[in-house]
Amino acid sequence: MMYKYEQIYQEIERKIKNKIYIEGTKIPSIRQLCEAFNCNKGTIIAALQALERDHYIYSVPKSGYYVVHRSITASDPSEVLNFSSSIPKWSLFPYLDFQHCMNRSIEFYQQDLFTYGDSQGFNPLISNVKALLESYQVFAKSKDIYITSGAQQALYILTQIPFPNNRTNILVEQPTYHVFTSFLNTRISTVRGIRRSAAGIDFDELERIFQEEQIKFFYVIPRFHNPLGTSYTRKEKLELLRLAYKYNVYIVEDDYLADLDQNSKADPIFAYDTHQQVIYLKSFSKVIFPSLRLAATVIPDAIAQSFHDYKRHIDINSSMVSQAALDVYIKNGMFSRNKKILAQSYGDLAQELNKALKKHHLADSNIQIYYSDQSPSTKAAILLPPRCHMGQITKALERKHIIVESIAQNYIQHFEQENILKLDVSTIDLHRIDEGIEQIMNEISRSIR
Repeated sequence: MMYKYEQIYQEIERKIKNKIYIEGTKIPSIRQLCEAFNCNKGTIIAALQALERDHYIYSVPKSGYYVVHRSITASDPSEVLNFSSSIPKWSLFPYLDFQHCMNRSIEFYQQDLFTYGDSQGFNPLISNVKALLESYQVFAKSKDIYITSGAQQALYILTQIPFPNNRTNILVEQPTYHVFTSFLNTRISTVRGIRRSAAGIDFDELERIFQEEQIKFFYVIPRFHNPLGTSYTRKEKLELLRLAYKYNVYIVEDDYLADLDQNSKADPIFAYDTHQQVIYLKSFSKVIFPSLRLAATVIPDAIAQSFHDYKRHIDINSSMVSQAALDVYIKNGMFSRNKKILAQSYGDLAQELNKALKKHHLADSNIQIYYSDQSPSTKAAILLPPRCHMGQITKALERKHIIVESIAQNYIQHFEQENILKLDVSTIDLHRIDEGIEQIMNEISRSIR
């Protein structure tokens, strides 16, 4: 027997598919739907929540529900399983909410938007970001928070300015974030690498590097590592800090997915720092829009002036319109609301990925899978035996409309690369993850034989 809300779901879904409810337009109100289906408000809300979860509609606070613009996407998700993209489904992004905030910001901050702002950032936004960071256990003074044009700008500035330890070499995990890797390869003489595996990093090797290699700062992604998907434990974070203090090395912590972690006890390294030696980066692109080039950076007092001066020289201010819109978006609660939706979606995908990897795990002892039961991620990686030809695997899967890629672009030049296949289910439909992982594992198995 079908529940009433399921009948309502199917009827609204039918009207959307048949273009009775047009993309981008508002559907009838809850009151109107109650009258049309002769049921109570709770039943209608249950149906609408299910439709929103499945990306047929999108809600705008104090306005109503709208039909998602499905024509935005260029490819049919039923045709291709893209395990190489880390950008969430476009339908999860709050485009109507943010459009509303953009309009409101222009109304609220007309005078501010027609002047050059402070290089540090838009003051109202900094106040709201300060409160937001505190929810991640990042307690900082407003004067220490800088709004940059994406995390990449902050990283670029940090590589250029002098540090109090008077060193020039930069240490990065290997593999690591490919955009930063591409930049570092232009100045490879001052870059050092340390391998990160499913077991984390070798702290004896880290201590040797800190002691001998004149490290200015160590760039790390402790939470949901990009591209491996693993996370540091509290013990590892504390050991990292201990060595940083001992050898006077700064830590640059890229916490790009803090919003999507459902483990409330997973504090960033910054939360344990007592010596102002952790520089904290928080991008907003993963929870709002990839094209929203804004990030928050918490800078220690010792390098604050240099950071401020350098940013002013290369970029008078990050986009004031975007900053003002983000301020409105956070202030009116939309950020918090959409963060919960995204976190739930990411959590479901991560759990399904873990389940599929365990279910289809290959018996070959030379194959190692990077994933975490304690902190499930939408990212994972498969370490393949040297005899597996990565190119053959990716081409064979492409013929089956499955896109995967190697981890090669995530390494700095001259660092010994491992034969790793990276996976990301951010754009994969939940019910198709198992199917895709099974196909991938079958192809790997064939390449081993």
